[in-house]
Amino acid sequence: MLLVVYGSKHGSTEEVAAAIAKRLTKAGRDVELRRARDVEDLTAYDGVVLGGSLYFGRWHEDAVRFLSKHRRELSERPVEVFALGPKTAEPEDLAQSRAQLGKALQKVPEVKPRSIAVFGGAVDPSRLRFPLNRMPASDARDWNAIEAWTDEIRRTT
Repeated sequence: MLLVVYGSKHGSTEEVAAAIAKRLTKAGRDVELRRARDVEDLTAYDGVVLGGSLYFGRWHEDAVRFLSKHRRELSERPVEVFALGPKTAEPEDLAQSRAQLGKALQKVPEVKPRSIAVFGGAVDPSRLRFPLNRMPASDARDWNAIEAWTDEIRRTT
């Protein structure tokens, strides 16, 4: 069974994790979708897809905690990692977010993800508190890229 697990603050990363789980399930994989903070044991899973949002240069604390807490188990099974971060899908913004994700992953060197992806994020001001609720709405998630990455996972796990 494959675990798709995520840390999401305002729902955007959760939506991507759910889309990944759904696509993998349609492809015939046995998949469970869970919040990172709710997972206590990885015994039932033969692989993990871990996602988290990036906020102000840091990966979501639930994703970081999950990675640290389960580092031994994650070092023994296939792991795929994704993050949602920049407000645009411009190459320089994605590269900066990938570097931020890399810093979080460096803290757990025994976990070696087979693939790492960074996708544009989404901002829904109605879900944010002041002063962030004054930001313009945006959605830089590239669903075609998310589907293509998911298909790569399906072929390799």
